[in-house]
Amino acid sequence: MDRAASRDTDALRATAAAWIANDPDPATRAELADVVAGLPATAAELADRLAGPLRFGTAGLRGPVRAGPNGMNLAVVRAAARGLVRHLDERGDDGPLVIGYDARHGSAVFAAETARVCTGAGRRALLLPRRLPTPVLAYAVRRLGAAAGVMVTASHNPPADNGYKVYLADGAQLSAPHDADIEAAIRAVGPLAEVPLGPDGEVLGEELVRSYVADIAALADPDSARDLTVAYTALHGVGGDVLTQVFTRAGFAAPLPAGEQQDPDPDFPTVAFPNPEEPGAMDLVLAVAAQTDADLAIAHDPDADRCAAAVPDPALGAATDPAAWRMLTGDQVGVLLADHLLARGRRGTLATTIVSSSMLRSLAERAGVPYTETLTGFKWIARAADDLAYGYEEALGYAVAPELVRDKDGVSAALLLAELAATLKASGRSLLDRLDELAAEHGVYATAPLTVRVTDLRTIADAMARLRANPPATLLGRPVTVADLSPRADVVILRGDGVRVVVRPSGTEPKLKAYLETVVAVPDPAGVPAARSEAAAELETLRAEMASTLGVPIS
Repeated sequence: MDRAASRDTDALRATAAAWIANDPDPATRAELADVVAGLPATAAELADRLAGPLRFGTAGLRGPVRAGPNGMNLAVVRAAARGLVRHLDERGDDGPLVIGYDARHGSAVFAAETARVCTGAGRRALLLPRRLPTPVLAYAVRRLGAAAGVMVTASHNPPADNGYKVYLADGAQLSAPHDADIEAAIRAVGPLAEVPLGPDGEVLGEELVRSYVADIAALADPDSARDLTVAYTALHGVGGDVLTQVFTRAGFAAPLPAGEQQDPDPDFPTVAFPNPEEPGAMDLVLAVAAQTDADLAIAHDPDADRCAAAVPDPALGAATDPAAWRMLTGDQVGVLLADHLLARGRRGTLATTIVSSSMLRSLAERAGVPYTETLTGFKWIARAADDLAYGYEEALGYAVAPELVRDKDGVSAALLLAELAATLKASGRSLLDRLDELAAEHGVYATAPLTVRVTDLRTIADAMARLRANPPATLLGRPVTVADLSPRADVVILRGDGVRVVVRPSGTEPKLKAYLETVVAVPDPAGVPAARSEAAAELETLRAEMASTLGVPIS
């Protein structure tokens, strides 16, 4: 080993020793000590574990469950909880901290640690009664008059991850400047052994869950149709029990479960990634749907704040063939739910993000209601307007009742999508029929992602720099303008006549994303199929153009 490498190894060893001395958990102390003992062979792994600290991202912390500052562990959680409580104290925000958790590795332990830090600071800590969906936590924050809420979950991240999502007193996700202030408070936490720990906190009763179920079930029109068969997967997450309670309370038949995916399992053994957007994630529920002559297939992500849907498409074959089922995009579901709520008389502002379909603007204009766009993330959508009536983002997130849950809620979205499907079925139509009707009214708004998953984050930075230095002058042969949202956001938007591309790094995963949209006018209802074909061809061309511009492979 040369002198430089030896110095690097010595520095890693010293940094690790300091972390181990401060870590209150003997298990992770031993874990990191084992990595240190493997030096120099383990230098790369140790450097990665020490590359932190984890930073507050879209709504809080998220990372692999492991020892070290660049991971989710008891030490990181204790510091985060102490920083959060200190921030609330400094602001004079009275009220309890309500804490929820899902079924991922470490979730219950991290929730309990948060409660002890909270009570040790002299503040009430209210723990949800069991593993529950994130929307229940968001609902509880406002229902209980909490100063803030913490949900221990990594949502749809890979199995090795966990996270720490923070909600403010308004029931919406953490936003600026609170994120920076809390992060500064975390960095100011001294030795973790000196953080005062109190009792375990108060475990809430099932009445909170019953209240959520009753309020969400009441969103369905009691006089609407109920004849619908729904196949459902919780994707090894925590949504199944609550969704079933909501459906049956609202008068629908209980959804048909996708067998082995119904029970919570933090290892997510049947899917490569526990995200219903990923290829193959819904294979089991589509098989159940095909076998049972279902009308609709629904999937939640592991913490049930996102909702995916699929429907039988006669153009692809018989509904008894899983291959004849078509996944609806987040934009399609988002527009269907908006249309359904408007038809039921919902008024107020409709909101979506800059990366979602611009068709929502057309619906709002036609209905004569306000419309607004925000940066990506529900922390922005939830605060888009005081009279927010509905908000959605293309990544399968929908707020159909922001007065109840000021965040995306896969449970309420599933209920209202089922209500719409049942209503259409009663008139001999389907969700696909309604999408065609909307296309005839507004034009075909076709969207698709270009997603690049990376192992080296420099790949993303290089691609964004390349785009900014040499943006395309045309897309689809049409002149485009360039809008660079930096430094406010790492986003570049390309716009032309009937074409739009938004490029940004993911806020939660190591991905670069380009959101593609093309709009094709429909001269008359009979022209919808031709317009869809034209739009699909344009999207493929657009995908190739943007992959070349960014210097990334097509995926």
